[in-house]
Amino acid sequence: MDNIKFNHTTPIQLRFNDFDALGHVNNSVYFSFYDLGKTSYFDEVVPGATSSKEVGVVIANIQVSFLLSVYPGENVAVETAVVEIGNKSFKLLQQLIDVDTKEVKCICQTVMVCFDAKTKSSHPISDEWRKAMADFEGNPELGKIHPKN
Repeated sequence: MDNIKFNHTTPIQLRFNDFDALGHVNNSVYFSFYDLGKTSYFDEVVPGATSSKEVGVVIANIQVSFLLSVYPGENVAVETAVVEIGNKSFKLLQQLIDVDTKEVKCICQTVMVCFDAKTKSSHPISDEWRKAMADFEGNPELGKIHPKN
């Protein structure tokens, strides 16, 4: 993860109900934080990807590693990057960081699939989306279609 450059950051406002009886953010709440990061990323990079009623994206797989607890008063944000693009899916890497100390609190890897709501099936990623994500990430290799993907 050290070589990943995150070009997108979403500040997170911690709320009273985010904390559990142990006084730290409950592990189930992190998924809401990552969803906010995804929505903000796509609103900026590929508008309509998460709100389209025709072709959009859905989560196919998500893996989270909880590293450090988040406590009240901490200043946190979600950093998001697209790190791989296939034919019908792409991989997002996200991390929740303490903005002040730069500590990584949690890491999330998500496989998102382009999905056609009418046919209820996966759909190839459009050239427009592919280019938008590759351009935003500053990585032209991301935009190339590889035969085995």
